[in-house]
Amino acid sequence: MRLILLGPPGAGKGTQAQRLVKKYGIVQLSTGDMLRAAVGAGTPIGQRAKDIMARGDLCPDELVVAIVAERIDQPDAEKGFILDGFPRTVPQAEALDRMLEAKGMKLDGVIGLKVDADILQSRIANRVAECKARGEALRPDDNPDVLRTRIEAYRAQTAPLVDYYRGQGVLKLVNGMAPISEVAAAIDRLLEVAPAKKAARKKDTVKTAAVKTGAVKRAAVKPAAKEAASRKKPAPTRSARVSAVARPGRKAAARGKTTLRKSKSRRG
Repeated sequence: MRLILLGPPGAGKGTQAQRLVKKYGIVQLSTGDMLRAAVGAGTPIGQRAKDIMARGDLCPDELVVAIVAERIDQPDAEKGFILDGFPRTVPQAEALDRMLEAKGMKLDGVIGLKVDADILQSRIANRVAECKARGEALRPDDNPDVLRTRIEAYRAQTAPLVDYYRGQGVLKLVNGMAPISEVAAAIDRLLEVAPAKKAARKKDTVKTAAVKTGAVKRAAVKPAAKEAASRKKPAPTRSARVSAVARPGRKAAARGKTTLRKSKSRRG
């Protein structure tokens, strides 16, 4: 199963991704983790990424796609994967499609979590207040201003992916504002329906191919039968045709005998 989870920061993608990893035995792939792992492993792609990151530059799309391609070839990704944080833009999505196609793969689904950004910011503000009241340490993303900046970046860069994947017919939207258990149940229903539809399409394809094959075979049998029939009935030889023309029919011969008798009786 190959999936992408879409949604703005704070939508709960990480929570749902971890649950899907446990349920389906697939791996969660984060581009940040993959980049660091490639650099640490010293692979040629990792070395390129290291040089770029050392300069403080962002890795180009083709390099990130190459790292994803390298990662999904590993044994633990055999059952599938969930991409986390990639793609972020339409060009990245297009590059990902080309890479998967080259490997003979396709995405099984793109789950989009619909949320209200204003409510998300209100939740973060409340959580910050509660943590401070209890004297608990805040997480790095427990900051309304940081969240606002990240949501604006999502709207500008990543939100267009919704239309991109909707156009491909693989996008499934879920209400991300519902309780976690309800969001999980909705995602499970979508993922259970997708394989059933895929199997039905495969069955229809096989059936159509069988019908076409049968029609071709029947069409091929007719000329073969005609040819066989023509072989059983040999064409008349030249001598037989000449003999048929020279030999009068029975009726013609009978008329000739009658005429001969009459002429003899007249002479007698």
